[in-house]
Amino acid sequence: MRLPRIPRPVHSCSRAAWFAALISICAGAGATTANAEVNQVRFVRQLGLGYLQFYIMQEQKLVEKRALAAGLGEVTTSYRPLGNPTAMIDALLSLNADAAGIGIPPFLAMWDKTLKTARIKAMAAMNRQPAYLLTRNPNIKSIRDFGEKDRIALPAPKVSVQAIALEMMAEKVLGPGKQGDLDHLTIGMSHPDGTVAMLGGQSEITSHFTSPPYQDMQLQDPKIHKVMSSYDATDGPATFSVVAMPSRWREDNPKLTQVVFAAMQEANQFIVKSPRESAAIFIRIENVKLPAELIEKLITGPEFSYDPAPQNVLKIAQFMKKIGTLNNQAQDWKELFFPEVHGLNGS
Repeated sequence: MRLPRIPRPVHSCSRAAWFAALISICAGAGATTANAEVNQVRFVRQLGLGYLQFYIMQEQKLVEKRALAAGLGEVTTSYRPLGNPTAMIDALLSLNADAAGIGIPPFLAMWDKTLKTARIKAMAAMNRQPAYLLTRNPNIKSIRDFGEKDRIALPAPKVSVQAIALEMMAEKVLGPGKQGDLDHLTIGMSHPDGTVAMLGGQSEITSHFTSPPYQDMQLQDPKIHKVMSSYDATDGPATFSVVAMPSRWREDNPKLTQVVFAAMQEANQFIVKSPRESAAIFIRIENVKLPAELIEKLITGPEFSYDPAPQNVLKIAQFMKKIGTLNNQAQDWKELFFPEVHGLNGS
């Protein structure tokens, strides 16, 4: 099975160390000025179907076409895939990217730490999709069954969608104050590398908290089964990823910001109207060896949505504040998002 090249695994680090690094980056963020709108938009994204709009925008040059139509002239774009949330945050806050397709927990961390600097907010939700915790250990039926010899791969310990979902579920199942009881079993690993480890069966990795389509690739192996879904942690569907950007970039480039937002909405409509072609675009760019029929089935399934309205984002933020991951508490989901989506029915 051929999988895309990605950065090497990032192994566990403490939440304190991770946020110390984030704070040091944030201190210098948002310092540039601009007299005219830029002629390039640099996107970064994580891996998987949670960022499908970026694949569509890249393939069909939606930003370029809409920029020309808006009278902005020749605008170029770049779409850089990164394997873990820490790299995403570094790219955005070091001004090496203008917009990021990123999971909810690392986005919330950026929002929290940049309230007085870069003021990172989300332009829109990218999608709702479940992340599955899978295992090849036949003795594991629930998170109560993990032992000291088990190792759980996920994109980034402490800060990824999967890591926070695992902590939310641990608190629900194991009890108050137990949210971190499985943290020492987690190992930072990209979705493709985790998939190779699970399917190979020779690694220390016995479980993988991943995302579509990597979880679907693994479930084709009869030795692998699902333990839980991220939707179990949030008691229903929740936004998986958002498009995040610094407020200063948006303020300096108001016309281009609207172009990007319009291109996102066009990509959303394309996914709904042409799911098979959307699946083919994803497979072509990501070089994932899965049939287009399977990808199409996923993105049109009842658990998926590419609605720009956020869902259950505030619930995740409240949990992260309760356990000390966030210093600030948003009272309304609109505090986290730019006005483009304030008229939608979010939560």
